[in-house]
Amino acid sequence: MRFAAYEHQRQQHVAVVGEQGVLHPVTDARSTIELLRSGDGLAALLDAGTAALSGPAGPHVSEVRLQPPLEPPTVRDFVTFEEHVEGMMRSLGDSVEVPEAWYDAPTFYFSSPYAVIGPYDDVPVPPGSQALDYELEVGAVIGSEGRDLTPGQAREHIVGYTIFGDWSARDLGARELQVGLGPCKAKDTVTTLGPYLVTADELEPFRDEDGFLRLALTAEVNGEVIGKDLLSNMSWTFEEMVAYASRGTTVRPGDLLGSGTCGNGGCLAELWGRRGEQTPRPLRPGDTVTLTVEGIGSVSNTVVDGVPPVQIATGRRRSRQRP
Repeated sequence: MRFAAYEHQRQQHVAVVGEQGVLHPVTDARSTIELLRSGDGLAALLDAGTAALSGPAGPHVSEVRLQPPLEPPTVRDFVTFEEHVEGMMRSLGDSVEVPEAWYDAPTFYFSSPYAVIGPYDDVPVPPGSQALDYELEVGAVIGSEGRDLTPGQAREHIVGYTIFGDWSARDLGARELQVGLGPCKAKDTVTTLGPYLVTADELEPFRDEDGFLRLALTAEVNGEVIGKDLLSNMSWTFEEMVAYASRGTTVRPGDLLGSGTCGNGGCLAELWGRRGEQTPRPLRPGDTVTLTVEGIGSVSNTVVDGVPPVQIATGRRRSRQRP
């Protein structure tokens, strides 16, 4: 099933996407998070969807403003594509070798849940940035609470998947990373999710013998294909990522785990690193980026002017006096 969150006649709804794009509202929930928290995993979500499909039809998807399919309470963005890491190392001017530590575990950072936008919303340029970049990822959504999970157990906690469009201000990030923390404001403006939350059972036919989802990934800028990859080129499965995320802590319904950026043009900076120049150029207002994932759909966002940065003072060099 495919679940959509949308606004229609100034009201917020969550619905199952039926045949030919007709929406069937879920009557007992106003948001996907509310729906996930009211049940216990995939079976409960499918039951709610079945009930919605048997009820009255709502508007067609073309008649509404699609919103992010969920507003996740937490966003963990992983980095699981070796090819992407290799290209980014070159882009940052570091060694072309992937760090050995990268192979130890599926590393992630926490991103801002407040930056999430819908599948067709505009993307403002982050304040002060001159090097905006897209990143093509897939996000897994947690449907039931778990802690210290094994990869086998983790599969039962993944309720579905969505496209995860991570937007990065590369110039801001290059500066921030010199401090040894981050990324910070480089990733804090926009994250695209959508167009739908596709339940996990829908993608099982794409699973290969090693447990990876073999989905075709495509990134386009202004109609030109820039990148193509397979989701199965991840170095860890989503189940392994969930197991690692739950180590010593709890994952809860609605938590989002990003695959990390795919290789072979999954972002511009990877290509910059391989080519030694900013070709293709950074994104600018008027550019439209379309990200497509087999079995899930497409999102398409247009870059628009952002706001100038509010200036703050530089750090004070203190005398380090002591009482």
